[in-house]
This record gives sequence, structure tokens and C-alpha cells, in this order.
Amino acid sequence: MLDDSLFDDPARLADVDSGGLLRLAALSGAQVRAAVESAGEADLAELADGRPRAVVLLVRPGVGPAVCSLLAALAGPRCPVPLVIAESVPAWVGALDVVFAHTDDVGDVLLAESVSVACRRGASVVLAAPADGPVAAAGAGRAKLLPPRIPVPPALSFAHVFAAGLSMLGALGLLSFDAENLADVLDKEAERAHPSHESLVNPAKSLALRLADRAPLLWGLDPVSTAVAAHGAFALGCHAGVACGVADYPQAATERALHRAAAAVGSEADLFADPEDTPGALLRVFLVSARYDARGEAFERAATRDLPSADLVTPGESVGDDPVLRSAALAARFDLAAVYLGLAAGTLNGPGWPAMAVH
Repeated sequence: MLDDSLFDDPARLADVDSGGLLRLAALSGAQVRAAVESAGEADLAELADGRPRAVVLLVRPGVGPAVCSLLAALAGPRCPVPLVIAESVPAWVGALDVVFAHTDDVGDVLLAESVSVACRRGASVVLAAPADGPVAAAGAGRAKLLPPRIPVPPALSFAHVFAAGLSMLGALGLLSFDAENLADVLDKEAERAHPSHESLVNPAKSLALRLADRAPLLWGLDPVSTAVAAHGAFALGCHAGVACGVADYPQAATERALHRAAAAVGSEADLFADPEDTPGALLRVFLVSARYDARGEAFERAATRDLPSADLVTPGESVGDDPVLRSAALAARFDLAAVYLGLAAGTLNGPGWPAMAVH
């Protein structure tokens, strides 16, 4: 049962949050700064010696799949180098390629084998992983290791992996970003979500409340937003035990029965209808939008017109029009909202939490 009175009682929140998860979720900015520092020490600038034939993003369970999808979406279709997302290193990888991998499982046998193969074939390998265990050992002396320096649970390591991937793409000249600006934006998002701020002005608490009362469908309005939605679903599953449907909006619109049911929720025609007889009454659509250009703004308007009852989740105008900053702010908000929701629903600090121990 959700105890939503907890959200606006900072003292009770502090008591319930015995593991300090809200404080840890607020360290995204610090994770970015630490990752960029690690990238400098690993001398990622060496990657700029020549344009690679391809960049392979290896995804393993955890925050990695959503981060890699986001990196590929940010690089976009005009990226001059193919970005390949795979679970293991492709057979064709060689000395002209760059491989990026992340894991929180230091004993991930499949990833250790992929890292070893990539290194033996002469590929440049960037590894965002702890410095001990078989995975790190597989790339010892050959892979550029960016270990996490801010101790947070693996489910809250989005910012570290994202900044590591951005640093790799930045070194290759494929995607530019301002690391300090990114860290500042994440710090401001965490400040807005501080437990002392009431739900009406706290974007993370407000989002958590809206996510709690119906089954959420997270529909991204563009590839960047859909990748953020995927991370949101991951965060909600990790912290709050909430199952989400995730899709990009054009795909969701082709699921006509579901789209019609979602459009009917909350409309005036159904105001006095029996919820049990109303299609989609137990659903709530969240249109996730990292809108950063005029085309995105037009698509956002069209989607909200088609689904007037949907919740529009955006980072706000104060973040600016940089898609890197806007997507990171949204991802951080989902992390914080999921932790708030987990604390209020009692799904955190339970039997499953020890498996998510801090590095």
C-alpha cells in the first residue's frame, strides 16, 4: 500500500530511508565529474588518432542497455561512424574498431570473454566497470578502464555510465558535451527533488505520485526520449516494483486498441462512467519528451492533442535545448521518483535490496 503522506514529511522520509537512497540518488552530478576525471586519467584522447570503422556498444544487464540506446540516439542517424549495440563482441571486430562496455557484475563471464577477444584483435576498448574481477582482468593493460568512484548502488549508476560513454564518443569527435554543465544540470535536478520540498514544487515527488495510481505506459516522443523512458522503466522496476510498458510514440500509435483506450481515459465523455467498464481506466500514459528543437515541439503538441489526458514529462525550459542535458535531467528525475515511490510503497530496504549493494 502506498503511503503518499510520507512524501511531505521529511522527518518520516529520513527514518524510512535508512539506507540513504535519496542522498545517493542525488549524486548524479558527482558521478559525472568523477567519470570525466577517470576518462582524463585513462587518456581517452588517444582514441582520436583516427576515425574508427565502427563503435560497438556492449550491453549487459543493468543500466547499460538504456544508456547505450541513449548514446546511439544522441549520436543520431547522421553519425559518420556506425554505432552497433550488441550483447557480445561481433565476430568482425578488429583493430579499426572501438568497443565500449559497462557492467556492475565483476564476474560477468560473457563480457570478460568479449573484452578479451576485442583486446586480442587489437580493438580499442573502453570499460566502465569496477577495477577488480575477471572483467577488468580481461582488459588489463589493454583496455581503458573507467571505474566508478562515487559509491552508489548499481541501479543508480546511470550518470557514471552515461558520462563514460559520452567521454568516449567525445574523444572520437562523434558527440560533443560540456561535462561541467551536465554535472550542474544534474545537481540542480537533485536540488529541486530535495526531500524538504513539497510535492507541488518537487518534480520527482510529483512524478512519483502520478506513477502510483495507475499502470504506467511510458511512450517516448523521439528516439532520445524513448531511451530515457526505457531507463525510467528500469528504475521503477528496481526501486518501486512497478511494471511499465515502454514504446516510442509512433509504434504505440499503431497499437490502435491500446491507443484508443489510453485516449479515452479522463475524457469528459467518460467522466461519470463506471471505471470497470471504461477501456484503459487503469492505465496512465506518460509522454516522455526531451524536446530540444522545433520539430520535437511540433510532435509534442500533436501527441498531447491526440492524448489530452496523458501526462507530459519534460525536463522544463530551464535546462536549455541541449539534448544531452535534457535527457540526463529526465533520467535523473525518474531515478529520484522511483526511489520516492519505493520508499512510500515499502518496496525498498526489503528482502531484495541486499542484491543491489553499493559497489
